[in-house]
Amino acid sequence: MLEGFANASRIPELRRRLFFTAAMLAVYRIGVAVPTPGIDGQALADLLSHISGTLFGWINLFSGGGLERFSVFALGIMPYISVAIILDLLKIGWPYLDELYKEGEAGRRKISQYTRYGTVGLAIVQGAMIAVGLENYGAQSGGGSATPLVYHPGPGFIVMTVITVTAGTIFVMWIGEQITERGVGNGISLIIMAGIVARLPSALSSTAQFVKNGEMSIFVLILILALAVLVTGGIVYVETGQRRIPIQYARRVVGRRIYGGQSSHLPLKINTSGVIPPIFASSILVFPATVATFVPALKQWSGYLTPGGLVYNIVYVGLIIFFCYFYTAVTFNPVDVADNLKKYGGFIPGIRPGRYTADYIDRVLSRITLGGAIYVSAVCVLPTILIQRFNVPFYFGGTALLIVVGVALDTMAQIQTHLIARNYEGFMRRGRIRRPGG
Repeated sequence: MLEGFANASRIPELRRRLFFTAAMLAVYRIGVAVPTPGIDGQALADLLSHISGTLFGWINLFSGGGLERFSVFALGIMPYISVAIILDLLKIGWPYLDELYKEGEAGRRKISQYTRYGTVGLAIVQGAMIAVGLENYGAQSGGGSATPLVYHPGPGFIVMTVITVTAGTIFVMWIGEQITERGVGNGISLIIMAGIVARLPSALSSTAQFVKNGEMSIFVLILILALAVLVTGGIVYVETGQRRIPIQYARRVVGRRIYGGQSSHLPLKINTSGVIPPIFASSILVFPATVATFVPALKQWSGYLTPGGLVYNIVYVGLIIFFCYFYTAVTFNPVDVADNLKKYGGFIPGIRPGRYTADYIDRVLSRITLGGAIYVSAVCVLPTILIQRFNVPFYFGGTALLIVVGVALDTMAQIQTHLIARNYEGFMRRGRIRRPGG
């Protein structure tokens, strides 16, 4: 990895792309620190410290701490991600979307346009809900009385808040698209990663303070660090793992030329669904706690789904396994793969083309998806057990770790692709092509 960065600095175009990516991420982090007017920041921070296990805690995580400051980027990139996932799921029952996905570049541009429109609409709805909730909810002060979170409540505050956070979400979406087009890596993923990594220094500071005060032993700290390295290595190993199905292409004679007769493989990732299953599962499980925040009568029932509890972990693992299979079925269609292989003269040795090939791919995919679901469940449940058993002062989130490692691997792969392309170009410039008889 370090060698890749060192080589990247020698290529002007790649160096410019890396600088542009860093500059855009810096702009994003500056925007996270700009507060929305009309909010008592200290009272809001006190409130969010008591509802970290709710949906607001999730939004705050993916916004890089923007919600707890209620900055102009309070919603972060979550509306965009939510709309993109919804469109992915809708293509099952909406043939029009399914056709757009198959149209190539023109279809992808149309889907991107729909995603932008949906992001604006969802940001308006979420901004209005949060604004109304902040008006109606007070933070408990030290004397036990409720402190208003909004200085001047009313329709003016709601309209101003909706416009501010919606504009902030649109600007973050624009930053992500600019990084994807003119920088290195997937811009949306890098923004999420930047928000998660930005919270690491405060977490390390809290850990050091715990050790200094004697609330955490050195042995426990070393154990947590060793486990973090081990889990990170396991994530890298599994995320780069593939199940390769051999593909053979039949020979075809066209005129005086022979085409085909080559061997290849169909790579199937162990974790095809990525981080979508834990995000979906966590969002569903934190919904009762979010409702109970505003409806005290439901606090008793939401207590059964407290993070770290036995019921919570069992339901959490079950939902992750379900969404792993569900999202894999949405994003990967064995029938289409089998039809494409048959169209181009490819086949799996020992398997008849067509329906039998689709059934074989589906059977293999179902088996490796089970392994991937168990792996994702273990990574996501382990941090909760650590927090409960060892009193870890920060949330060592498995979902956050999956995102950070996955984005880092994808970014390094794109840097490597740029390096290989530049090396080939340099080789072609240095080489001399001899003409016949020359």
